[in-house]
Amino acid sequence: MAVAAYASLLSLAHILDQQIRHPFHRLDKERLRSLQEKVMHLQHFLEHTKISQGVEDVARQIPVVAYEAEDVIDSLVVTGWASEDTIGHLDPAAALSSFYQDLDQVILNIDSIIQELNGVVKEDLDDVKEPKPVADSPPTNAGSPRVLPSSGENSTMVGFDERLVQIIDELTRDESDLKILPIVGMGGIGKTTLARNVFDHAYILESFDIRIWFTISQEYNVQEILLSYLTDEKKERSEKTLAELGKQLHQKLFGRRYLIVMDDVWSNKAWDDLKQFFPNNGNRSRVLITTRLANMAVSLGSKDPFSMDFLDEENCWNLLCAKVFGQEGCPYPELEQIGKDIAKGCRGLPLAVVVIGGLLAKSNMTLEYWESVAKNI
Repeated sequence: MAVAAYASLLSLAHILDQQIRHPFHRLDKERLRSLQEKVMHLQHFLEHTKISQGVEDVARQIPVVAYEAEDVIDSLVVTGWASEDTIGHLDPAAALSSFYQDLDQVILNIDSIIQELNGVVKEDLDDVKEPKPVADSPPTNAGSPRVLPSSGENSTMVGFDERLVQIIDELTRDESDLKILPIVGMGGIGKTTLARNVFDHAYILESFDIRIWFTISQEYNVQEILLSYLTDEKKERSEKTLAELGKQLHQKLFGRRYLIVMDDVWSNKAWDDLKQFFPNNGNRSRVLITTRLANMAVSLGSKDPFSMDFLDEENCWNLLCAKVFGQEGCPYPELEQIGKDIAKGCRGLPLAVVVIGGLLAKSNMTLEYWESVAKNI
């Protein structure tokens, strides 16, 4: 089962994110970012790959390496070696040297897992949805931006009602200039789910003349993004240039109040490449961006990004029940306590709850099976 692997990656990603943002003076942030990037690649791989037996066998190594990485980081943070102060008679320079050796070993171990997964993918292409090597950038939907998702596509949202109201209020205020609102948070925290619920909200439908949803991802092609929204005929698709498509989008939006969602933005360049086609007519148009990059809000000129928080245990349990049973609460008394333990093990990450909830929903609802899942989180 890849659930344990995915949960361990989410946990490690959170720890790395905290350490990269923390103002330690002695840490080599580039080393941490290198590890963070590899963790993100593995997350995307597990999200977009049908888990064959070969993949599952290799994925069993992931929790072991992830926990090793957590231990390495924790040992440094707990002792305070990463700061400028020395604790006791420890030599900070020697401690950091030892830390980097351990960290480099963890990175090598993850590289080894990536290579093994690449080998499995090459041997088992028929079982993989998107057979790209793991070391490549995460799979992208650049050629297929979603426009006006139906209400049936909305994901269950638990614990973010207040955020939903805040964002809708911000989007619909009487500020005439084009405004950019970023939703910032780590992978799996619920950014896209929140944006979808905003996008399809009845008040948003009434407030905006046009709504467009673009999925960007790490790899994207501006021309393909515009083509997929603006044209249907193959002949048109082959003839239009990027400049023509950009002009067409600009004309379509000009003079109208629009809401554009740019989901999963990984760089300022993605914004720079597309913003030239978004007219600012002083009619209260808005762009909502979801991103993992906290510093993007500043570069976009947005002073107050919406930061996503972790779910508390109660909301984790509520979301798990909604995903597994389609209702509030657990209809099986014998599963309630182990279910709450599973929800707690998701550590506040909605995507972890959703992934595990989908697995449990297909089970026979036996205590034995649920206990096996709990042990693997």
